[in-house]
Amino acid sequence: MAGFEPWSRERGAEIIAREAGRDGATLPILHALQAAFGYIHADAVPMIADVLNLTRAEVHGVVSFYHDFRRTPPGRHVLRLCRAEACQSLGADALAAHVHKRLGVGWHETTGDGAVTVEPVFCLGLCAVGPSALLDGAPLGRLDAARIDSELERAR
Repeated sequence: MAGFEPWSRERGAEIIAREAGRDGATLPILHALQAAFGYIHADAVPMIADVLNLTRAEVHGVVSFYHDFRRTPPGRHVLRLCRAEACQSLGADALAAHVHKRLGVGWHETTGDGAVTVEPVFCLGLCAVGPSALLDGAPLGRLDAARIDSELERAR
């Protein structure tokens, strides 16, 4: 996975200023910050609020409403397991239970060594090849315990 920049107020301010002129700038700013840093740093919330003339509560509400935004740095690798009905019907629940047990983490948690963050996603559009996942943004289909173990070993 491509590494993220360490958070800095200066770089955050550059990103916010670059995106602030867009229509509906809150989401583009948040996406750009997460693309750069891997998460939305708490210090970014008041910075965004000031630039967009919003309250901190309004910006925090957007960050906390959308599941895609992280409020803590992710692991070196991000595994997003599909939770949609089509994947569930093909064994996604058992796959998720296996991953949680193998890695010793729950949803939105990162392994102790910082290697893998596990996140749910509610449809990847890969219904025909479920259960499916994204590992560092790369789609994986027709997953079972053995295949996910293999993919995780390669990533670590």
